[in-house]
Amino acid sequence: MKQNIHPKYHEIKITCSCGNTFVTGTTLDADTLSIDICSKCHPFYTGEQKIVDTDNLVKRYEERVEKAKGMSFQSKRAKMEARRRKDQEMASKPTATLSLRDMLENAKFSK
Repeated sequence: MKQNIHPKYHEIKITCSCGNTFVTGTTLDADTLSIDICSKCHPFYTGEQKIVDTDNLVKRYEERVEKAKGMSFQSKRAKMEARRRKDQEMASKPTATLSLRDMLENAKFSK
C-alpha cells in the first residue's frame, strides 16, 4: 500500500440539540460538532413525531392547506360548462341592446 495517502482519523465529540453527547471517529479537522437530531431524539427510534423545521417550510405548507380549504374549487369540466353557458347567453343577446358592461364582459370571454 502507498504511504501517507490516507487522511488523518481521530475522535470528535458530537453534541445534539436535545443535549445528548457522544464521541465518534472522523476525518474532520474539528474537535466538536453540533447536530440537529440524533438516535436519542429521532422519531424512528423514539416513536414520537418531531418536526425539525428550520426554514418554517412546514408552517407555510400548513397555512397554504388551511387557505385552500376555505376556497371553493371547481373541476375543469364544470368550469368549461359554465363558460359555454355564459358564451351562449352572450350570443343570444342582440348586440344593439348590449350595455358597456356587457360589451366589456364579452371582451373578457373572447380572449
